[in-house]
Parts: sequence; C-alpha cells; structure tokens
Amino acid sequence: MATDVRLYLLAALDDLRAQIAQAQAAIVAQAERHLDVLMPGYTHLQPAQPVRFSHWLMSFFWMLQRDRERLDEVRARASSCPLGAGALAGNAYSIDRETLAQELGFDRVSENSMDAVADRDMMLDTLYWGAALGVHLSRLAEDLIIHSSAAYGFVRLDERYTTGSSIMPQKRNPDSLELVRGKSGRLAGNLMRLLMVVKGIPSTYDKDLQEDKEPLFDTLDTLAMLLPIVAGVIATLEVRPEAMRAALEDGLLATDLADYMVKRGIPFRQAHTLVGRAVRAAEEAGVGLRTLPLATYQEISTVFGDDLYAALDMEASVEARNVTGGTARQAVAAQIAQARDLLQTNP
Repeated sequence: MATDVRLYLLAALDDLRAQIAQAQAAIVAQAERHLDVLMPGYTHLQPAQPVRFSHWLMSFFWMLQRDRERLDEVRARASSCPLGAGALAGNAYSIDRETLAQELGFDRVSENSMDAVADRDMMLDTLYWGAALGVHLSRLAEDLIIHSSAAYGFVRLDERYTTGSSIMPQKRNPDSLELVRGKSGRLAGNLMRLLMVVKGIPSTYDKDLQEDKEPLFDTLDTLAMLLPIVAGVIATLEVRPEAMRAALEDGLLATDLADYMVKRGIPFRQAHTLVGRAVRAAEEAGVGLRTLPLATYQEISTVFGDDLYAALDMEASVEARNVTGGTARQAVAAQIAQARDLLQTNP
C-alpha cells in the first residue's frame, strides 16, 4: 500500500503540474495582450499607486511558479520506493530493492525499513503544497471577484464562469471564483487533519494511518477540479481598460510628488509630511493634485516649482518604476519574457 500510494501520487502530481502551467500560460497571454493598460494598485484595499494591469496579473504567475517549484521538490522526495521493507524489519528473500525501484520508476529506495512503513511525509508535503497553492488561487479569485464587481468593473467574467440569481434575473454572480476561494479552506483542513493523525503514533505502522488517504485524495481531486477553472476564467477574461483608467484618481500620484521633492534634496520623511499637507489642501479645495494651484503648493514649500505638474502623470509614474520587478513597461515586458522562457524550457 505504501508503494501504491506513492506511485499514484507521482502520477497525480505530474498531471497537476501540467495544469498549473496551463493557468500560468493563460496569465502570460492576458498580460502580454494588455501590457499597456494602467489601473490603480491597492494596499489595504485603498488606492495606492498606479500600476500596469499586466504587472498585477503577473504577480500571480510568480506565485504559481513557486507552487510548481515546490511541487517538483515534493515529487522528488516522494520518489522513494518502500517495497521490500516488509512489516518493519526488511525481508528475508534477498530481493533486489534497487532493481524493483528502477522498474517501477522510482528514483531510489527508502533507507530504513522501519521508517519506510510509517513514513507519510510525502503526503504531508503534498497537503502543505496543496494548501499553499489553494491560498494563491484564493487570493487570485478574491481580486477578480472585487475587480469584476459593479463598483469596480475592471474586468468582466465570461458567462460560462458565472451563474444567475435564483430571484434576480440581472445578476452575474462569480460563483466559480467563490468556490475556488472557498475550497482553499478545505485544502488547509486536509493538511491539519493528517498532521493530527501522525503527530502521536509510535514507530512503524499503526492503524491510525488508515486515515491518511482520504485527505490526500481529496486534495488531489480538488486541485484537479480548480486549476482548469482558474485557467479558463483568466483565458476568457474581458479586460476593461476604460474603467481602470477612470479609477486613476490624483491621490495615486502623491508618492510621485514626494519623490519629486526628494530629488530636490528634501528628506523623504519631510517630503511625506509636506505632500500630506498638499493632499489635504486639494481635498479642502475640492480639486485634484494635478489642478491644485502652484501658489498653494509654494505656500507649503518653496521647493515646488511649475515643473511639478510634469511629475503628476500616470504614465510617467509607472515608467519611473523601471527596476527589475517594477511596473514600468520595460520591466513588465522583461517579466513576461522570463515567464515565457520558463514555460518553454521547463513545461
């Protein structure tokens, strides 16, 4: 049974790895298609700075890439053959365990027969990996649920991934994504379930380990269901650049105004305070930072000159972040190229 489970697990992990890659490919395709679309970036769900939609979307590519890398590590550790360990002491028939392992497709044999019959680390590794992947899928689902809501309207989900309301005909509920988000709790629960089973058993095999397969199979089956849905949602996503641009309000440029002052010799802490005063002045005047009069700026600090308005530009803001991993066009294009290379060289 210990051998059978490992063989099943190795095959299932290979299938899931391919499904993660499909979701990643959908992300890259959408990011490349909408490379120049700008949107508000958020912290604490509050507007923070302008970013590229493609930059936001690619953040999930790298989460999934870490999940693929972790999967490879899980698979490598699971590829250990326990066959020939007997009940706990090995076998008395001079079986060539290395040849058995090779013929079955394992990388190596288990080193200790007592450990081999009780080892469920490959299951725990898989359940942790599945829980972490579930968290990433849940975060993506949450963002898409928010961004597809009427209050935002940044994206529109394809009708095949939404459902109507039982009583309200106009509704397009993001039920597929809500289920992706909800299933993450199931995946985390499976990890906790097996941890509690194995935490106190004595050496070698105990009947408690009958409880190991339900959480393992459930996690594998759940992920096999969720990953194609996520890939499909992303591949069919309707991106709405006009809604994103309409949400690019002046407050998103406050950090750029502080950067403007820093480049003129003002320490950032002081610049932060002075820009805060400018933001308050704009709010009280009922205008944006880009239309606040120069005279008001200069009452706050003589460092402000009429060139400050050049810094208050959404495109200039994102292009200023031209560092590795940044949101400038060149930086995001480099991310996409790197991602494509990863998918081609290590599919």
